[in-house]
Amino acid sequence: MAEERDIRIQHLEALRKLGINPYPNAVERTHSIADVIKDFDTLAGPDKSYTLVGRIRLLREMGKASFAQIEDGTGRIQVYIRINDIGADTYQLLKLLDLGDFIQVSGFLFYTRTGEKTLHVQSLRVLSKSLRPLPEKYHGLEDRDTRQRKRYLDLIANGDEIKNIFVTRSRMITAMRQFLDNEHFVEVETPILQPLYGGANARPFTTHHNTLDRDLFLRIAIELYHKRLLVGGFERVYEIGRNFRNEGIDRSHNPEFTMIEFYMAYADYNHTMALVENMLAFIAQQVKGSTHITYQETDIDLAPPWKRYPLLDAIHQFTGIDVRKYPDRDSLAAEMRARHFEVDPRLGYGRLIDDLKSAMFRQGHPELRQALFLVDYPEDVSPLTKQHRSLPGLVERFQPFIGGLECGNAYTELNDPLDQRARFEDQARQRAQGDDEAQVLDEDFLEALEVGMPPTSGVGLGIDRLAMLLANQESIRDVILFPTMRKTAEEQS
Repeated sequence: MAEERDIRIQHLEALRKLGINPYPNAVERTHSIADVIKDFDTLAGPDKSYTLVGRIRLLREMGKASFAQIEDGTGRIQVYIRINDIGADTYQLLKLLDLGDFIQVSGFLFYTRTGEKTLHVQSLRVLSKSLRPLPEKYHGLEDRDTRQRKRYLDLIANGDEIKNIFVTRSRMITAMRQFLDNEHFVEVETPILQPLYGGANARPFTTHHNTLDRDLFLRIAIELYHKRLLVGGFERVYEIGRNFRNEGIDRSHNPEFTMIEFYMAYADYNHTMALVENMLAFIAQQVKGSTHITYQETDIDLAPPWKRYPLLDAIHQFTGIDVRKYPDRDSLAAEMRARHFEVDPRLGYGRLIDDLKSAMFRQGHPELRQALFLVDYPEDVSPLTKQHRSLPGLVERFQPFIGGLECGNAYTELNDPLDQRARFEDQARQRAQGDDEAQVLDEDFLEALEVGMPPTSGVGLGIDRLAMLLANQESIRDVILFPTMRKTAEEQS
């Protein structure tokens, strides 16, 4: 690697000695490579000239004529370079070019004797000199850690396969906006730096603002600011933005991630369930051309209606534990241990139920691989949710699951300010007992609720996990261009 870099630097210096700027400011381009490939028969002919740009991916010098392949962001094309066409001085530049360099070429289009679509070069310029070699195309770039850590090499080596993942993600977000705009939602932006974090059970990242001389938190959820907007008179709002949670990294978690949250007044969780399943079916149709997707070898139909499972019934069905028979933490913990489930001594009753929920999905039952809603959760793990209208001790909350992945969280939102204060105070007690993900009491939010918030339902959905599903990727790091990574051995030393 070092030796090849030295050779490339020598080529760079040789170009400069010839009076050639290897990093010029101005670039000319008349067509993308995809454009000329698509309309090749119409554009071809010696009386027409086109200017293309791209990275050199192949270079074969053959005496007085050479072939190369260049690639831009849309495709790849062969170019034919003759000393008689560009002159001896320019032709000698080929000896100073390396794979990975960017060039600008002008000329006419023709077919070679083997039928290859080709640009016959009549002028050539260097646009950018590459000082490091590209990943070997023959072997590809297969090390997953390197691919995620150095995405630029991954994109070069694995081309369309990787780009298509992120094109899918982009089209998914575009379709999401289209659906919500059509449903008369207004897109808003709310603070990422917050004086107090809330809206989810998670640990925050803390930073310090020097001028104000105060600590601030990177938001863990968007929710509480959206509810303030509903207090102020907005009826339907949504936001696609970054959240930050100081938590572990695994195949479905990254400390920095993207969520969409939307809230609508005069609605409950039944309305939101219908909206979510219709929106995700619409997105799949727009992005994949069908409501059927394949995720990790499972065919999943996102067409509504999705199956609804009451949470406690599902836990009983898939783990064998009937939570209703164990009405307190100690009895439930004992039964979990008896059935060989791990029990965290710091967690309360509701959080143990949440652990059982996660355990049942880890078992991989085929029925739980489809698109479904889990509904009706324990009150003490849902501090922002209205009590269930007919099931004491439960709240009107649901979570969508697709392919075994938890994709979001939604409620009939709690708008009783006195009940909300009592829930926050209970969360404070849980924090005192060691649950550092319990929510903090937010006086400003409670004051807003006391002004009055209409009946409301809202949902937060994980953009990254939805991208995993639509792009059929096993890890969240494969759908984030630059995921958070652990230190390398070199960085640790």
